Amino acid sequence: MILKEEKRNIFTVDNKYYFAHCISKDAEMGIGIAKDFKKKFSGLSQLRNHWELNEGIGGCMLIGKVFNLITKERYWHKPTYQSLEASLISMKILINNNDVKYLAIPKIGCGLDKLQWGKVREIIQKVFEDVDIEILVCHL
Repeated sequence: MILKEEKRNIFTVDNKYYFAHCISKDAEMGIGIAKDFKKKFSGLSQLRNHWELNEGIGGCMLIGKVFNLITKERYWHKPTYQSLEASLISMKILINNNDVKYLAIPKIGCGLDKLQWGKVREIIQKVFEDVDIEILVCHL
């Protein structure tokens, strides 16, 4: 795994990249970067209609080129490092199954969700240490 961090808008990356972001199980996506993902990728709006049928906390759903990490029950809740790690492990399985080589992410869990980037980075490095992937962390 190669982990890069760049100061840039995540939505300006090359077309070869898949994306990942954190959502709640209720798939509200009404604030923060999740709202931007919902606007950019119209297919994500379908998650809200079927959230009861989807993966639980610690799961991950791939819609188009977007991995949706389900890290908490409701949009106003906060994730834990454990729920984030479980979601990343779920995403790792999907990445391997779909032969994904490039992934762009924001500083997941660190905006409105208030996790510390240093700890999140360590979790990402641990989960993906044996995966042939480039992960680009985009932040403004």
